[in-house]
Amino acid sequence: MSLSSYLSPTRLLEGYLRRCLTAAGLTSQTLSIDSETTIHFWGPSSLDPSIDDKPVMLLLHGFGPSAMWQWRRQIQAFSPSAFRVYCPDLVFFGDSTTSSTNRSEVFQAECMAKLMEKLGIEKKFNVVGTSYGGFVAYHMAKMWPEKVEKVVIASSGINMRKCDSESLLQRSNCECIEKVMLPSTASELRTLMGLASSWKMLRMFPDSLWNDFISNLYQKNRKEKIELLKGVTLGRDEKSNIDPLSQEVLIVWGDKDQIFHVKMAYELKEILGDKTELEIIEDTSHIPQIECAQEFNKIILRFLKGSQ
Repeated sequence: MSLSSYLSPTRLLEGYLRRCLTAAGLTSQTLSIDSETTIHFWGPSSLDPSIDDKPVMLLLHGFGPSAMWQWRRQIQAFSPSAFRVYCPDLVFFGDSTTSSTNRSEVFQAECMAKLMEKLGIEKKFNVVGTSYGGFVAYHMAKMWPEKVEKVVIASSGINMRKCDSESLLQRSNCECIEKVMLPSTASELRTLMGLASSWKMLRMFPDSLWNDFISNLYQKNRKEKIELLKGVTLGRDEKSNIDPLSQEVLIVWGDKDQIFHVKMAYELKEILGDKTELEIIEDTSHIPQIECAQEFNKIILRFLKGSQ
């Protein structure tokens, strides 16, 4: 049984999130970056001159709900006091869309770079990506080293191999990746949240609530999101196919991550080079920016701006 839109907990929570982001100085905006693609994002008003001298932070979300669901605590912590924050929805998430047939994470990186250019961001900017957003952040740093200053890769197995994908399917007891990352039933969403979060209280949520989440957060652009999963270029082979980055890089990981095991974080540090730091947050799973937001924010702030 689905809940009406008037009683939907998801819709009510979405309204709360919007008010939080607005209170943090961001506004909901939409921008056509080319003839095919339109990006929705949360960003500061162009009429606010007080943020011009702040360092720029680009937040890239993971697979799942739109950006504001995944970065609320970081936006509240960093905007506008410490950073000029931009928080876009990746293509086919939220209200971002395209008529292009390209579905790779490299295409997502190209779209994010076009967005920053359209916004007139002339100085270097910092990129923070979690999970799928980490894939996008890696490609942005690799393709535009002259634009990307520092990189944060959180809970993101960009060094994944084909066997890592197969192991995830075994842990989730699913036959295909879309069953894991794009749940269509209460049971599938409960499985995903069990892998992504260490919060045991989630197990007590009734099916009606899980179904409400699915209806409001997982149904839109479902076909295109499946294509995005199949279009990921990383992890197709039995050998990691990433290169070191020229920027300073921070890797943040939860030690209980069941999507990308923590061993991948240590391997990734060795691959990305001498300018790479690694921070492991204890008793945390795949979404440390939500589960341990205060510690996550402190780690990010220290790396990007120095202790304050």
